[in-house]
Amino acid sequence: MENVGVIADLTVVLGPGMTVLTGETGAGKTLVVEAIELLLGARADAGLVRAGESEARVEARFDDVAGLVALGSRDVEDEIALDQDEVVLARVIPATGRSRAYVNGRMVPAATLAEVGRQLVDLHGQHSHHSLLSVAAQRAALDRFGGASVAAALAQYRDARARVRDLESALSEIGGDERERAREADLLRFQVEEIDAAAIEDAEEDERLAATETSLGSARAIREAAEAAYEELDQQVIDALGRASAVLHAVPTLENLEERLKVVQEASSEIARDIRHVAEAAEEDPARLEDVSARRRLLRELRRKYGEGLSEVLAFRHAAAARLDGLLSAEKRARELERAREEEFVRAVEHAGVLSDARRRCAVALASAIADELQELGMPSARVAIDVRSGPPGDLPEHGFDEVEILLAANPGEPPAPLTRVASGGELARTMLAARVLLSDGAPTLVFDEVDAGIGGQAGLAVGRRLGLIAREHQVLCVTHLAQVAAFANAHIAVEKAVVDARDGERTVAAAMTVDGERRVIELSRMLSGQGTEKALRHAEELLASASKDRS
Repeated sequence: MENVGVIADLTVVLGPGMTVLTGETGAGKTLVVEAIELLLGARADAGLVRAGESEARVEARFDDVAGLVALGSRDVEDEIALDQDEVVLARVIPATGRSRAYVNGRMVPAATLAEVGRQLVDLHGQHSHHSLLSVAAQRAALDRFGGASVAAALAQYRDARARVRDLESALSEIGGDERERAREADLLRFQVEEIDAAAIEDAEEDERLAATETSLGSARAIREAAEAAYEELDQQVIDALGRASAVLHAVPTLENLEERLKVVQEASSEIARDIRHVAEAAEEDPARLEDVSARRRLLRELRRKYGEGLSEVLAFRHAAAARLDGLLSAEKRARELERAREEEFVRAVEHAGVLSDARRRCAVALASAIADELQELGMPSARVAIDVRSGPPGDLPEHGFDEVEILLAANPGEPPAPLTRVASGGELARTMLAARVLLSDGAPTLVFDEVDAGIGGQAGLAVGRRLGLIAREHQVLCVTHLAQVAAFANAHIAVEKAVVDARDGERTVAAAMTVDGERRVIELSRMLSGQGTEKALRHAEELLASASKDRS
């Protein structure tokens, strides 16, 4: 970290196990915690920038984290390469302007930095975020504590929930709701029946009817004209043509004209017969004409609704019938799926009830265990309750219908209330510590700040022992004022302030150094008595020996 308050340049390497950070009040320990908070997405305050500097920078590298960190966006995860063995988080706070966040060297929103940071670090203490304060996290903690009984009930509920979701997906694929399908089926059924009722012969029926209608409509005019023409073209005209031909026969040179008259005579005879037939066939039929006209009006109405021609009308009917068959089949399938979904929903609700019962049983045991731990951590009057509230059956949440909340009464005469409303920073940190001891889960690195607030003596030793237990499975950083806590650390870092000469005069800077051996004894004795007296030094040695024996 660079240019953060009184810290000009500080590098701290944390090894496995528990590391404590100690120092006089105001030495800069809190700035280390605030720097970690910045890496976890906390709001950046330009007031943290060291006077005279343009910006402050905080950076942390986490090793051996492959497979531990993931982001909600796969694209972002690929871009910042979270699948490697180390993750580097960084935050830059300018004296003026907006802060910048980085993950593995790539600039990201602060929310993304927080998402990655939450998976790597869990910070407990005053003015910090606490992963166990959310209802979801407390429910997950209770489920972990419940072990196999809760896990089995949760698995059965989720199996039933998955079956409900599968059935809902199948219903969704059918499309529309029941009312929409029924309305569409009614319309299609009417359209198919209307076209079928017309009994269309074929695609050319209307053309044939048009010709028939024209014929029937002009029957009288045809008959009258044919009769008049036949009267004019009577047998006398044809006979006259025959006599004229005979006269020409007598003159050989007129043979050609004779032949032409014979052709005219024969054609006239044929025409006369055709005219007579037309006159005889042209019978008036008003009823037939009305039937044909009505039929054509019906077909015209169908064309108006369903297609330009009868071929399009017939094609529409075929498509509508196919869609209707599909809807009727889908409706039957939908009823079957809906019935199965309702049955599975009931089963899921029943499994949710079993899960709630299992959680309530475990909640009593977990609350009692946390209370026992808190008594050892200097809160002898603490009472703990875990409220498991079941909401009404709704959309089948992934974790069931339960909301889980840890309630704490830190002092006698107070009713248990949610942690966020009743616990001081130290009480909250110790409650989180007690929960961590029991649950042994969470982020790989745990930071405890002010965990020793308001306690001392035997309670401090208990806190140290429990932090040591957690450090067997997590990397732990603890900022403490208690030598009883610091003695249990695997590594000890002391923070000191000093006044140094600078270009612009004297400046106050904070420095950190790892203390071990005699220097660690001296630091512990300072924490015990404020000065390195012989008695304090012996007490510090005894603490270290006892803690070392306890760790082994």
